[in-house]
Amino acid sequence: MKVWYRNHRPLWFDLILKETPVSAQDTSPSPPERVLNVLGAFLAAPPEGTPPELVEELARIGGTGGDPLPPSLFFEAVEQSPLAISITDAKATILYANRAFEALTGYAREEVIGCNESILSNNATPRSVYEQLWRTIGRRQTWTGTLVNRTRAGGDYLAELIISPVLDDAGEPRYFLGMQRDVTKMHQLEAALRQQKARIETVLDAAPVIMVLLDCVGRVILDNQEYKRLLGDLRGREPLELFAEALRAQAGVELLACCGAGEGFKDVELSLSLPGSGGTRWFSCSATPVDESEASARSYFGAQPERGEHRLLLLANDITQRRREIERAHLENLRARLAEQQLMHGMREALAAAIYQIQGPLNLIQAAAGMMRSGGGHADALAGMLEQISRSGAETLAALSAALPEEPREAGVLVNVNTLLRQVLEIQTERLLANGIVVDWRPAPLLPEFPGHKNQLRAMFKQLIDNAIQALGEGRRAQRELRLSTRALDGEVEILIEDNGPGIAPEERYRVFEPFRSGWRNRRGRAGMGLALAQEIVNAHGGSIEVDPDFTDGCRIRLSLNTARKEER
Repeated sequence: MKVWYRNHRPLWFDLILKETPVSAQDTSPSPPERVLNVLGAFLAAPPEGTPPELVEELARIGGTGGDPLPPSLFFEAVEQSPLAISITDAKATILYANRAFEALTGYAREEVIGCNESILSNNATPRSVYEQLWRTIGRRQTWTGTLVNRTRAGGDYLAELIISPVLDDAGEPRYFLGMQRDVTKMHQLEAALRQQKARIETVLDAAPVIMVLLDCVGRVILDNQEYKRLLGDLRGREPLELFAEALRAQAGVELLACCGAGEGFKDVELSLSLPGSGGTRWFSCSATPVDESEASARSYFGAQPERGEHRLLLLANDITQRRREIERAHLENLRARLAEQQLMHGMREALAAAIYQIQGPLNLIQAAAGMMRSGGGHADALAGMLEQISRSGAETLAALSAALPEEPREAGVLVNVNTLLRQVLEIQTERLLANGIVVDWRPAPLLPEFPGHKNQLRAMFKQLIDNAIQALGEGRRAQRELRLSTRALDGEVEILIEDNGPGIAPEERYRVFEPFRSGWRNRRGRAGMGLALAQEIVNAHGGSIEVDPDFTDGCRIRLSLNTARKEER
């Protein structure tokens, strides 16, 4: 028999190749010469995918120079190969099997020689795999794949198989060389790894916290369902970009710098304005550095590996609900404090108004007493009576003055007018909605903070908004509007509070700042308009308050507050 070669073969192969016809019915063991014929052709042109260790071993035995080794040694090398090797004819009838084949399948070679390779087949392998196998080797190509095979004892094993055709002089497949190894344990390990990965992903996806693992250039390596849900809310914009921007702007933390330095942080609270989320959302963010060792060949036996890349695990817990509950409790506290302040201011205004109204007649009585004293006679007696009345009135005034509630002392802190107005609007939301009032709130994007008394200013703004709501309620317009705006001027902050109610008559523009002065039709429960105390608070902050005479579509209150620090005033 002459075997077809695609490459040059060693000379010693020519000496051992013999014409050895084989019939499909021949069940006797193949002689070494027949095996060498097939293996020699295989070694002369190893098909793609052949394990390199096998080719090297066979080539070493064959020799690359000098005296060739004896064929018996070559045969023994194949016999002792750790790979299960079998040789079949063109119809897949087994002609030869080595010892590793016997150990792997449980079949003695005497049991399988003359049998078809299908003796190892298992119905767990899809028919399409076998069809693809035969198509490949029928095209004179090497097939590499995995089959579920069956041992003699009936057990299953996964065989990683290489089948290579050996061609005759006409280039037709004459024999097939098969090499297989058991990869069942490797498959089990891979399956266990996949299951472990699935468990980890299940735990990550079930966690109610955003988790994302990133590298030093900001690429997302791993994320969970909460992160994907936020990605959907952002309509495809990467949430990591928003977190990085917010951390930089609100906390001065550079996310990528932390990753590169292998540093983390903990419990950094930040706010994000997300589209369609019903307002601002708050997150508590923590980051943990993760060092990955460099999986190089050098590190296989425990040698010191090169330092791997840093990773950063970012955790973001949505605390929006908690923040809103805190803000709600804070607003309720503010509402209670403002109600208490308003009650106290009402009492102060009522008592101050009573003192103001009593003071006038007392002054007249004192003047009359002075005039009568100069007349003598009965006039002196009448003057004494008037002086007695005057002293009694003065004592009453002193008692009223002593009854005035004392304004609690408040430490000056830096205040932001926009924040105070927003808090008052939130407190008044229910009342504004109940009265059908449309609010046009136009705060300046940036206002300077200045030293002031938060409680006083907050109470003043509430009083002015209460007046606007009262005026809109007494007006007859179908569309009720309240407009508030702020802006920064040179050394001042200006606040405008407008309503489209009935307005204030020109002759009343100054009188409304008198204590106990009121222009409401319904005065029940209201001592006045509170503008006297508002003016007192504005003056304490180095500002001014007025009713804008040029505004005719309702009422506009214009306030200005000095932004200079106390030590500069």
